[in-house]
Amino acid sequence: MKRIAGIIVAVFLAGCAGSNTGPGPGSSPGPAASPVSEQVATGTAERSAKTHTELGSLYLQAGNLAVALEEARIAAATDPTYAPALNLLGIVHLMLNEIPQARASFERAIQLAPGDPQIANDYGWFLCQSGRETEAFKYFEAAARNPLYKTPTRPYTNAGLCYLKVKDEKSAEVNFQRAVMLDGSNAQAIFLLSSLYYQRGDFINAKKLLSDLHRLIEPNAGSLWLGVRIERKLGDRQAEASYSSQLRRKFAGTPEHQALLEGKYE
Repeated sequence: MKRIAGIIVAVFLAGCAGSNTGPGPGSSPGPAASPVSEQVATGTAERSAKTHTELGSLYLQAGNLAVALEEARIAAATDPTYAPALNLLGIVHLMLNEIPQARASFERAIQLAPGDPQIANDYGWFLCQSGRETEAFKYFEAAARNPLYKTPTRPYTNAGLCYLKVKDEKSAEVNFQRAVMLDGSNAQAIFLLSSLYYQRGDFINAKKLLSDLHRLIEPNAGSLWLGVRIERKLGDRQAEASYSSQLRRKFAGTPEHQALLEGKYE
């Protein structure tokens, strides 16, 4: 499972103030609410904060963390009660490995909007990365089961990754299956399920899922390498050779290509 978790990067992107003490051990999400980011902003400060947060999210998706951080800071300074701005700050700080700053931002965001499913999902991922997996699962579940959340496939995928982290492969599988049932185009969850089936020795279902994946997206180094190993186990030398050829041709120099050259199939 270490190989699976190591090559997956979880993607985040997709009121009134609380107390000054952050959520502690045993804390729980609040009642279900719609994402604040999807609500119409009222007042000049909130509208400005919303604009800067949305702009920062676009920069984050483009990989420009410096500008994303600056936009999030502007948004939070403009309206310190706008929870999505604090949530974005948490995400960027986490990606920069600035853990204390990330914790403070996420905890403030969840105080301001305890029922926001997007914030619950992102805070859950922070908790998982911080070794607080038991708390994280509560937030993922709350986000996924919130009827006002349009993308419950995301927290189910993140919950699966978090279960892999604690070596609970069965629970990981259940969550990835839920993610795929809700969104058949969730390539990350499909890949993870295929990888789990391969590790378990269920090569037929691993192959089927990988085929589904390649109908959705162009093969990448990780999926081609998985294909090589699946077909090798199934004894289909022609299919194995096809995957190997694509990996050598398109992704030379990657860790997967190096493993192929060295014959390190497991």
